[in-house]
Amino acid sequence: MLFDVTRDVLADTFGEDRLATLPATAFPPSVADTEGVRLLRTVGVPTGTLLLYEASAESGGLSLVQDVADIEDFEDFEDAPPDAGTWPVIGWLLNAHLALDPGSGKVYAVDIDEETVQELHADVSSLIHVTLQFQRVLEEFTFGDEDEEAGFERLDREVERIRQETSGVDPLPFLHDETVWSVIGDEIAMGQRFVDGSPGARSLYG
Repeated sequence: MLFDVTRDVLADTFGEDRLATLPATAFPPSVADTEGVRLLRTVGVPTGTLLLYEASAESGGLSLVQDVADIEDFEDFEDAPPDAGTWPVIGWLLNAHLALDPGSGKVYAVDIDEETVQELHADVSSLIHVTLQFQRVLEEFTFGDEDEEAGFERLDREVERIRQETSGVDPLPFLHDETVWSVIGDEIAMGQRFVDGSPGARSLYG
């Protein structure tokens, strides 16, 4: 694992009822014991910014990339591994499906509108780490008693801290300005995405 992510830390931060997991049966038996699947099964992710898909009620498994996108038509399809169509689709983030390559452990963003398949995380621990960090900001950040400009400067520093700390271990989530996490980080720094009832939302919207 690139990041030390544990169920206890997530549960202490968000509560057990705010964590989503996937059962081992949602994945092909041949990959059920891989590290990425194990983390999705035992640690999970906080709900909110990232939507973790549920297994099909009929098949018991997750959809595959080939079920949600004709990636052969994508402009950068040549850069995608040859087995990309068989990867399980584990979730949705901003405007892209998230697909797990069980072999390498990497998480990819599959954008149907832009017709791209891009590496987003070197492993699932990185996905959990970034989701945890941003979701914590959205639920705990407060603008305090300072003026609005100072509050936004402090918020921008917090988002930049997450970018820098993550990129020092896994550069993929913030590799350039157009990754889904870069866009989400920019939105948070502008005061968007705060959940109803959070300190940040009350400060901004009353």
